[in-house]
Amino acid sequence: METSNIQLANTVPKSIGKIFPSFEPEIQLANDFSEFLLKMRRKQWDTWDSFLLNYRGEELSLTGGFDDLLVLSHMQEFWRQNGVVPYPHQIETVKKVVSQMRGRAILADEVGLGKTIEAGMILKEYMLRGLVKRFLILTPAALCRQWEAELSEKFTIPVLIARRQYDWGHYDFLLASIDTAKKEANRQEILNTYFDMVIVDEAHKLKSTGTQNWQFVNEIQKKYFLLLTATPLQNDLKELFNLITLLRPGQLGSYRHFKNKYTKGKRTPQNAPELRNLLSEVMIRNKHGANIGFTKRHVQNIPVIPSEMERSLYEQLTSFIRKGFQSTKGIGALPLLTLQREICSSTFAAVLTLFKMSQAVNEGAVSPEEAADLFTLTQQVKENSKMRVVEELVRKTPEKVIIFTEFLATQSYIRTRLEQAGFLSLAFDGSLSASRKEFTKYEFKHRPEYRIMVCTESGGEGINLQFCNTMINYDLPWNPMRLEQRIGRIHRLGQTREVFIYNLFIQNTVEEHLIRLLSEKVKMFEMVIGECERVISKLTMGKSFEGRIMELVMNSVSHEELHQGFAQLGREIETLLEDDSSEWSEIL
Repeated sequence: METSNIQLANTVPKSIGKIFPSFEPEIQLANDFSEFLLKMRRKQWDTWDSFLLNYRGEELSLTGGFDDLLVLSHMQEFWRQNGVVPYPHQIETVKKVVSQMRGRAILADEVGLGKTIEAGMILKEYMLRGLVKRFLILTPAALCRQWEAELSEKFTIPVLIARRQYDWGHYDFLLASIDTAKKEANRQEILNTYFDMVIVDEAHKLKSTGTQNWQFVNEIQKKYFLLLTATPLQNDLKELFNLITLLRPGQLGSYRHFKNKYTKGKRTPQNAPELRNLLSEVMIRNKHGANIGFTKRHVQNIPVIPSEMERSLYEQLTSFIRKGFQSTKGIGALPLLTLQREICSSTFAAVLTLFKMSQAVNEGAVSPEEAADLFTLTQQVKENSKMRVVEELVRKTPEKVIIFTEFLATQSYIRTRLEQAGFLSLAFDGSLSASRKEFTKYEFKHRPEYRIMVCTESGGEGINLQFCNTMINYDLPWNPMRLEQRIGRIHRLGQTREVFIYNLFIQNTVEEHLIRLLSEKVKMFEMVIGECERVISKLTMGKSFEGRIMELVMNSVSHEELHQGFAQLGREIETLLEDDSSEWSEIL
């Protein structure tokens, strides 16, 4: 029997003490081995991996409170292998949501601090504990693929991007655009289903109780509920009230009570300390700071001297656009606004618009004859001065480079010139399907021959490209929010290297005034995007920022007048920045 005892003990792997220090196997000796031998002949035994899996399952089932996050230990090895690093502020956010907020919270971190990662960690934590077996994630359509990739690559959570009516009742892990989900055929299927968790990204779009989006999300049956937004407060304290009411009805009482007790006006709070305490029970807002882990951003604004022909064409086109704007009194001025932005980008972007105008026969609009003359003149410009600067920048850096432009024609011109100079590039724009976009991103990241990707505005929406650290803004969008969103593609949490941004602008054009405004007055490249969005929203009072710039251009008859107009706009923005800071800092 002693021999049997030794043989049985030796069946326990020597490494078990290292894996499970407290593991002390209980060995029972038996006289009848017939059942054991029968199972051996039939190969009815578990592998060591099966034992470990079983052991882990029992361990998870015995875990009680939320003091220790299962997701950290469960995902540790996978994250190490895939370069995923959860930051301290994200871990603290997850702990607070699951232990104090009971899985219902507004994640309102400033842009770039990883709200998606926090939401993924919370979702995975509940899944590991068996508390979430069916969930729905609602996002803008442009972000569906990004969410799908984040959940798969960082949390090993497979999701279906739901589009068909069949999907809602037959799959448990669902992701959809909110526009698809609220269609009547899909809406009823969703409302008939109970979800353990619902996550809504870009939740500030639910700020009004009168919208179909707010009412739809409010009706969904759910236990845990996360709202993600970098701007929970934009124009009106009522918007924040509506978001919190959606999340946790009654948290702030009735709107009349909330208004009387906590607001002086639409944007000005009172009883700020008490309101802030109430908000902290449902909302977490991490802010940018030295401890967050962002790398340094280097921004260089590069003036470009145009050729004589380019200069002459710009002046003639601006005069042509100004006459058309004044003759129509700004009504139906969108083509003129587009043309002004196009000529700041490239002559190749402007030529098609001029051709269309030359074919127009509407009386009272721009002169078709003058448009035809300008079309002919534009065709004579075969080279744009900005491209010489681009080629020089590309040659100087061995890094992969992203070039942004607003227009497809400019994108095509840039790629053609780069190819002539010996550089292969990839195109990334709104014409690509979702799968083609993912493939293009993969090629850009993994194939060394493709050092350059030329993106348009629509193509770059919502994509993460932290593996790249150099960006050239070939032209400047007239809305500073869109410029910051471009930069956010590479300068975000997870970027490990310093980031280099080159903004090109043609001297003595609207681009030069715009870049000075953004750099010197708005100080946009130093500002958090959420602050920038609030300031721009308040400044325009319902008008587009592009429209405000266009008015300055159209109402100025000289460079000096345009300079004065931008200076006045800068003073307004400085005042708004001061007011905005004092209004919101009390409660956010």
